[in-house]
Amino acid sequence: MSFHAQSSALLRSWGAQLCWLQRRPWASPLRSCLGGARPRPIVDMSYSRHFLDFHGSSIPTTMKKLVVTKLSSNFREAVSLRHDAPVPLPGDGDLLVRNRFVGINASDINYSAGRYDTSVKPPFDVGFEGIGEVVALGLSASARYTVGQPVAYMRPGAFAEYTIVPAKEAIPVPSVKPEFLTLLVSGTTAYISLKELGELSDGKTVLVTAAAGGTGQFAVQLSKKAKCHVIGTCSSDEKSGFLKSIGCDHPINYKTENLAAVLKKDYPKGVDVVYESVGGQMFDLAVSSLATKGRLIIIGFISGYQTRTGLQPGHVEMLPAKLLRKSASIRGFFLNHYLSEYQTAMKHLIEMCENRELVCEVDLGDMSPEGKFAGLESVFRAIDYMYMGKNIGKIVVELPHSVNSKL
Repeated sequence: MSFHAQSSALLRSWGAQLCWLQRRPWASPLRSCLGGARPRPIVDMSYSRHFLDFHGSSIPTTMKKLVVTKLSSNFREAVSLRHDAPVPLPGDGDLLVRNRFVGINASDINYSAGRYDTSVKPPFDVGFEGIGEVVALGLSASARYTVGQPVAYMRPGAFAEYTIVPAKEAIPVPSVKPEFLTLLVSGTTAYISLKELGELSDGKTVLVTAAAGGTGQFAVQLSKKAKCHVIGTCSSDEKSGFLKSIGCDHPINYKTENLAAVLKKDYPKGVDVVYESVGGQMFDLAVSSLATKGRLIIIGFISGYQTRTGLQPGHVEMLPAKLLRKSASIRGFFLNHYLSEYQTAMKHLIEMCENRELVCEVDLGDMSPEGKFAGLESVFRAIDYMYMGKNIGKIVVELPHSVNSKL
């Protein structure tokens, strides 16, 4: 089939969805897609190519995606895999991205439980981040992007084979590598929170909890770049070895060492900054380990996410006294409140990743009992894998696509 014939066939197959084409200046002679004259073929082939898969195969009309059908922190109970979801059509300023890799986050189960926006009711899409190629785009979006261009994004709805991404939110990346995906949520969270709240400087002591995880790995490396002494907690000797490889000065395996005793013995004056994501007993210990004028940055509390309330009990009644006694402080960080800094952070992180100044460790599940995380079906066990504390680096799921197929 000729390129022109492919374009015409694809436009016909999308039928009524392409009514918006009438609003474009070059399409003024067209009448309603629901009646009247049939749409004529687009003459401007430089534009019509935007509606084709860049490998030459047609974009399918349906796709797989994950949908929250019941509010629950049990991801398997909350989420269903749809096999017949319609592939969305990009608007004038949008990109249609075919996802190649999607990222797993501890907060995926907070989202499926409806904890971030209580007004949203099921069904709704899930998944925060993805990377892939542009396979279709609107006219305005084509001023900056082209079909086949690799892009990454952070927005709800990533757990799908295709996702609509507003061009203004898309992030151009050098290639579709999972390493760039690690930066979207995990990398920027570490970068922006430490920059805005950490007040890091030469010689400061930084304690990173869950240091070998998706965000922890970046907190360790960025703290080292600020010439700090970095302590990292982890749960295995393998993770401890990984932390040493990325520059962590003092990895502590809390499964085999008494963390409180080690901190008290080796850091009797306390630590200047704690980068905390675990919660519960780890949070209590972190507060007690702060130095005078120390700062504790909370980016999460994963130990409580699977509970009914999303929280783990802590000894909060003693918190005011502990902070006052040390002139210490606690600061919370939620990435959505710092989006004004996001593009700048991503640009710098991508540069560091490209220049190999930053290790972006990816865990594709190769060591998991059932093997590599491939396909949307494996998102469920990838989340289980995270909550078992098995991952080193960022957990990523690959979405394989066959080339030149009708999918």
